[in-house]
Amino acid sequence: MVRKLIQLFFFIIGLALGGAYGDRVFALIHVHIFPWESVATAVLGGVIALFLGTFVVDPLVNWFRWLEDRLIHTPLVDLLSGVIGLVIGLVIAYVVTPAAGEIPVVGLFIQFFVSIVLGYLGFRIFFSRREEIFSLLPSLLAKSSRDRDKAARTAAPAPRAGEAKLLDTSVIIDGRIADIVQTGFLDGILIIPSFVLEELQHIADSSDVLKRNRGRRGLDILNRVQKELKVKVQVLEIDFEELSEVDSKLVKLAKQLNGKVVTNDFNLNKVCELQGVDVLNINDLANAVKPVVLPGEEIAVQVIKDGKEYGQGIGYLDDGTMIVIEGGREFIGHRLDVLVTSVLQTSAGRMIFAKPKMLEKAL
Repeated sequence: MVRKLIQLFFFIIGLALGGAYGDRVFALIHVHIFPWESVATAVLGGVIALFLGTFVVDPLVNWFRWLEDRLIHTPLVDLLSGVIGLVIGLVIAYVVTPAAGEIPVVGLFIQFFVSIVLGYLGFRIFFSRREEIFSLLPSLLAKSSRDRDKAARTAAPAPRAGEAKLLDTSVIIDGRIADIVQTGFLDGILIIPSFVLEELQHIADSSDVLKRNRGRRGLDILNRVQKELKVKVQVLEIDFEELSEVDSKLVKLAKQLNGKVVTNDFNLNKVCELQGVDVLNINDLANAVKPVVLPGEEIAVQVIKDGKEYGQGIGYLDDGTMIVIEGGREFIGHRLDVLVTSVLQTSAGRMIFAKPKMLEKAL
């Protein structure tokens, strides 16, 4: 189709040129076929242009196909930002270059050159700064396709430094985020990037029953946070095509918004620390509000199973804290008084080491 359009273009140009200047050609060769000379020259010009065009059709077709492929695979945000910059550059050139066109001989060339330069600069500036430009326009990035009125109500100015709290997939599925928000310990604006929402939807559509249930639970938690709790929730329709990992995209977005990542993922916590991004780990919060247990204290615990090391028994406190009991294997299934020997606490959780009280007395 493109080949035929190019050939038709050359043929029409040849018809126009032949009809406009053909009489001069016949006058030069002193031939007059009036009244058919205009028609003859137009047809002759079209045929000649069509013949000459055959030498440039293939390169033009290849260029059009390359351009079409690039435009199809270019992200919409990149394409839109480049076009906007190009248009702005050409508008500026249209305003400032008419005076240059009045310069004799070179005025037209100067006007054309300045237009090209300003158009290119506008394209490059908007394309290279596209992420910053669109991050300043959250109303354009809000997900308004489902409910425009709701998006208009939730759209807000760009959050201040530290105000944006970006939720990752694991903390949404965990579910405790809704209770934390309800208690008022988490303020500011909750940001849910579109790539996190897509990952959550993929999990909810998984063929694995467990994954599917976790994904649906995460969607239910989001609905609860948006509808029932008095907190600002914003869905950002943004993506970073050059990055494949959701965690990497989340860290990059947190840097752009100067926000904090809310997670319970230990590895993401470490990555954020290395990248200089503030993290709110709900496991740290859960550990902080747990009752403090000191070495030497007595605890009554139910021994449930054996541990990894020989003779160890495992029990749990009411808040889920695991207790490793040295020599507790023989008491599996019984409630036992133990003495705390040490406490290990990390972002992944807290672990208590203890030994049976009766053994302490025996020693």
